Amino acid sequence: MGKLTYVKSASQLLCMDTGHGPRTGKGMSMLGIIADGSVVIEDGIIVFAGSDALAAQFLGTRRGEVEVIDASGKVVAPGLVDPHTHVVYAGSRENELELRLQGEKYTDILQRGGGILNTARSTREASEEELIRQALTRLDRFLLHGVTTIEAKSGYGLTVKDELKQLRAARELDRRHPIDVVPTFMGAHAVPEEYRSHPESYVNLVIEEMLPAVAERGLAEYCDVFCEQGVFDIAESGRILEAAERLGFKLKIHADEIAKNFGGAELAAKLEAVSAEHLLKTSEEGIRALAKSGTIAVLLPGTALFLMERAADARSMIDGGVAVALSTDCNPGSSPTVSMPFIMNAACLTMRMTPAEVLVASTINAAHAIGRGNEIGSIETGKRGDLVLFDVSNYRQLQYYYGMNLVHTVIKNGRTVVKGGVLVDRNEPAD
Repeated sequence: MGKLTYVKSASQLLCMDTGHGPRTGKGMSMLGIIADGSVVIEDGIIVFAGSDALAAQFLGTRRGEVEVIDASGKVVAPGLVDPHTHVVYAGSRENELELRLQGEKYTDILQRGGGILNTARSTREASEEELIRQALTRLDRFLLHGVTTIEAKSGYGLTVKDELKQLRAARELDRRHPIDVVPTFMGAHAVPEEYRSHPESYVNLVIEEMLPAVAERGLAEYCDVFCEQGVFDIAESGRILEAAERLGFKLKIHADEIAKNFGGAELAAKLEAVSAEHLLKTSEEGIRALAKSGTIAVLLPGTALFLMERAADARSMIDGGVAVALSTDCNPGSSPTVSMPFIMNAACLTMRMTPAEVLVASTINAAHAIGRGNEIGSIETGKRGDLVLFDVSNYRQLQYYYGMNLVHTVIKNGRTVVKGGVLVDRNEPAD
């Protein structure tokens, strides 16, 4: 018998254990609540989830050291999953907030060499170890906000060498930090300044050199493209994603963030991408296409808020049968936050999602958006022991008390890494 972690007597245990695959429609309101619930984790894997009375009987059949965590008066949920981040980068862009407040548009700043291109310059200049050092600090903050798994995109290198550097940094973060890091290649994040006069050459570079180099080294599971007016058009995005699929990458796509009726959601559906992300300007036709294809909509309400744009139409997507997930979009320009709890608040207040829906969107649906739905995202026997204890008595209070970090305890693979709102164990492996 291995070490046992016994989380006992939760006011509400949110199991998220009904059904298979990502949740849609009314399924996004089903939390699988157990009052006075308990969880037992053995060697990092959940071996029991149910009432505390039954947990006591279950533990009577086990032997070995038991760590007891009292969850009385608290809500216990699966570890939060953030399926869209740009966590590996250098530099800062706080000046661009002031420019936008003065009326400048995100795309105008990008066209002048700011935005993504600004961050690309800083990221190219930074060493791999410096990128790791900065990102470790961000991951610590994610952990303090209840996040136990994230996706990490490249896309701030925009050269073969620097894209590989970002992805190697992501791999090292996964090794060093308790948070699991799922890597995505996004060399098609912007056309770098040196290719501005001949962008088609950059598309060719992504297809002919970057993608094969990433695939050969096994540095990414997914390929993403910023399919948008002024960045990569539908034809270019399709070429890149089809080339990626031939090399074995699973597909994601930044879609319909800025221009109306651009067709990014339809492209994602056509290619049966795992997820389409942003979707602020997605048409009714795009929503229907996503529902039919099963492509998950990863919505980023913090980005819309920070860019002072209208949020995505989550209600139409959920009512139309689209599986919706939520994410911070952690990045230095359009969403410099690590707070999934705040994103959940924003989803309620700006997209009219219910408290139950945002929990599903931040756990089981987010897990499916990065191909981890069979391992994490719900509290079920056989899944990883990733849990968050929130200092509230019922799940609705998580959205009622907005703008606060109510995370009390975080358990990753059965190990307590945050306790009383304080990071207690990063436990980096020895070199």
